[in-house]
Amino acid sequence: MTDALQIGWIQPGSPTETFPEVRHALRNPDGLLAAGGDLSPERLLFAYRHGIFPWYSEGQPILWWSPDPRTVLFVDQMHISRSLRRRLRQGGFTAHFDIAFADVISACAHTRRKQTKSGTWITSAMQQAYAELHRLGHAHSLEIFMDGELAGGLYGVALGGVFFGESMFSRRDNASKIALACLARQLSAWGFGCIDCQMYSEHLARLGSVCIPRGEFMRLLQQYAILPERKGPWQLEIPLEF
Repeated sequence: MTDALQIGWIQPGSPTETFPEVRHALRNPDGLLAAGGDLSPERLLFAYRHGIFPWYSEGQPILWWSPDPRTVLFVDQMHISRSLRRRLRQGGFTAHFDIAFADVISACAHTRRKQTKSGTWITSAMQQAYAELHRLGHAHSLEIFMDGELAGGLYGVALGGVFFGESMFSRRDNASKIALACLARQLSAWGFGCIDCQMYSEHLARLGSVCIPRGEFMRLLQQYAILPERKGPWQLEIPLEF
């Protein structure tokens, strides 16, 4: 029997908490835990709160993951390079929360579709599911505008003091880095602990993300995800001074 046949199967409509324990996630592919189920707000929020997230391509069943190690960015430890700090100080952009969520997630999907031959994991079903989380105040976007146009941004889910980053995009140089810097700064002011980046990438590592054991990540969830909810729509409350 192959590893791929050893993951749990979640029947659509089954109770929200129907997930295997994360310690049963596969090593290869790293973190694959279960398949099936649905993208209801209740199941998604339960999954995030327990260190699990969906990631799959069009035509596949919903796949649920909990990798080990986990990549996180502690909000006070984002690395802002000299060039990025110089760009931030130059200005010429405006940052906003939650004013163009649909546009941001669509742009992220378009970017991923161009970058990979196999398409994007931000399927139409995923877009609809996160739009519903946004409507309910759990999912948030941060938009960067330059010359009156959407230049970059990111989106994710917030639970207590953890922001689960899903994707980001740039149409202008450094726009997504500016978005992440603004997000980290505001989350720090609100007392958030970390941004979950899920999987390792060199790009995120250069911005200060680190890989930690899944057990340590689960302890972070126990510490921060239980904090009071800050439901949307969000607004930037601090000056953008770097």
